[in-house]
Amino acid sequence: MVIVFVLVAVLVLAVVVTANWYVWRRLFRDTTRGPGPVRRAGAVLIAGGWVLAIAALVAERSGAPFWLQQVLAWPGFLWLALSIYLLLAVLAGEIVRPLLRRFLEHRARRTGQASRPAPAGPEGAPTTAPDAAATGPQGQGSALAAPQANGSGADPVSAGASQPNGGGGSASTTTAVPAAGSRAGGGGATASAAAPATASQPEAGVGAPTAETAAPQANGSGAAPAPETATGDADGAPASAIAPDAPPEGSPESLATANPTGTATPAGPTRRLFVSRVVAGAAAAAAVGTVGYGTYGVLRGPKVKRVTVPLAKLPRAAHGYRIAVVSDVHLGPVLGRGFAQKVVDTINATQPDLIAVVGDLVDGSVKDLGPAAAPLAQLRARHGSYFVTGNHEYFSGAEQWVEEVRRLGINPLENARREMPYFDLAGVNDVAGEDEGQGPDFAKALGDRDTARACVLLAHQPVQIHDAVEHGVDLQLSGHTHGGQLWPGNLIASGANPTLAGLDRYGDTQLYVSRGAGAWGPPTRVGAPSDITVIELASKQA
Repeated sequence: MVIVFVLVAVLVLAVVVTANWYVWRRLFRDTTRGPGPVRRAGAVLIAGGWVLAIAALVAERSGAPFWLQQVLAWPGFLWLALSIYLLLAVLAGEIVRPLLRRFLEHRARRTGQASRPAPAGPEGAPTTAPDAAATGPQGQGSALAAPQANGSGADPVSAGASQPNGGGGSASTTTAVPAAGSRAGGGGATASAAAPATASQPEAGVGAPTAETAAPQANGSGAAPAPETATGDADGAPASAIAPDAPPEGSPESLATANPTGTATPAGPTRRLFVSRVVAGAAAAAAVGTVGYGTYGVLRGPKVKRVTVPLAKLPRAAHGYRIAVVSDVHLGPVLGRGFAQKVVDTINATQPDLIAVVGDLVDGSVKDLGPAAAPLAQLRARHGSYFVTGNHEYFSGAEQWVEEVRRLGINPLENARREMPYFDLAGVNDVAGEDEGQGPDFAKALGDRDTARACVLLAHQPVQIHDAVEHGVDLQLSGHTHGGQLWPGNLIASGANPTLAGLDRYGDTQLYVSRGAGAWGPPTRVGAPSDITVIELASKQA
C-alpha cells in the first residue's frame, strides 16, 4: 500500500512539474529572444506561487498562527486558481497558434504581390532599369564608366564606345556586367553593376565600329575581365543581361535597399516570435480576467435561488412553507466576519420559516474564527435555525463548533430529529465523523418516527441519499459539491457525487444539492455561482 501511495505521489508531482514547465515555456521562453531577466522572473513567479500555495495549505491544516494563515492564504490560494486557468488558456492557444501563423503568412504573400512593380517599356521590347548610363551625341555610342580600384589606381570601364571595325555597316556591342557585391582588392572600392548600353548607327561612309566593354576586377596581382557578357543584335538592342544577385533576405544590404534613406533598419521580431507573444498575452489576460471575475463573484456574496419542491405527504396548511438552505460558507483566513454578515443579511431578507445550515461552516478553530462567526447570532426565522456538521468541521474541531453554534442560537442536529408543525426535520452527522466515532446514524435519527408524516433530512454530502431512501425520507437537503467551484472541476465533482447541484429524484425521495455560499481554497468560482436557496414546499393537496 505504501508503494502504491509513493508511486501515485511521484506521478502527480511529475504531472504538476511538467505542466508548470510547459506554462513557463509558452509564456516566457517562447516570447523572448534569449536568456534574460524576463525568463528568470517567470521562473520565480511560477515557483514562488506554488511555494505560497503549499505553505497556505500546510498553515491552515497545522493550526499555524492565524495572522500567518491570512498572509499566506490570499496569494497562495489565488495562485492555485490562476495556475489552472493559465494552463487551460495556454492549451487553448495551441489551437489558435497555427491559425494565426497561416493568417499572417497569407497576408504577407498578398501584400508582396500587391507591391510588385508592373513591367514597363515599348511593346515587344525588353524593359531596362534606369541607371547612370549617359547617351552621347547623335552618331556616337553611349558610354558607361565603372571605375574599379586595383593595386595601382582606378581603371575606368567603358560601355558602348564606338570602335573602328574594318568593314560593314553594322555595329555590335558587348556589355560586361560585374557580379553584384564583388569587392575591390587593394583600394577597397566596390564595383557597381552596369546596365547594358545601346550603340548608335555610324554615319554614312564611315566604317562600322565595334564596341567592347570590359569590367576589370581589381585584386592583388591585376585586373580580370568579368565572367559573363551580353551580346547585342544588329539593331543595337541588347539580347540578354545578367542582373546582379539580390542580397539575402534580412541582410543589412536588403534592409538598406528597402529603406529609402539608404540606411540599414534593425530587424523586428520574427513571425514565430510575434505569434508566441500574441498568444501568450491573450492567454495571460484570459486567465487573469477569469480568476478576477470569479473572485469578485464570491466576495460580493451569494445570490438567492428559489426552488419549489412538492411533497406528497405535506398537509395543505404547509403549502408554501419556506426553508432557507445555506451550505459551505467556509469562514476562514480568506472569508471572514464581513462575508458572514453578507450571508446573514441575505438569508434574513428572504424571511424564511426555517433556516438549514448543512455543513462546512468553517475552516479553522473556534479560537481563530469565533469573531468571524459571530454575525450568525442574527439569523431570524419563524421556526428557528438548524445545523449539521460537514467534513470540514471535523478538520476544525467539530465538538467545539457544535457548542459554538448552539451558543449563537442555532440548533445542532447530531443524528437527531425534531417534530415540526407540519413535518419531521432530521439531521445526521457527516461521514467524515466516522474516524472520530461520530459518523452518521440514520437509525437513531429516523428509526422510530411516524412514517405518515413528511420528513426533511439535513445531510451534508449527497452520497448519503441512499441511506435516506432506505429510511423513507421525502426530501434530503445537502451541499458539499460547490457545483464543482472551478470549471472544469465540475467533471470531477459530478463523478464523485450522485447529484452535482440542483433538484433530483431517487425513487420516492427527492434530493436538493446547493452549490454553497462561499468557497474553499481559492475564493473563486467559475461556472458554479454561489447561492442561498429558498426551498418552497408545495402540498399536492392544495
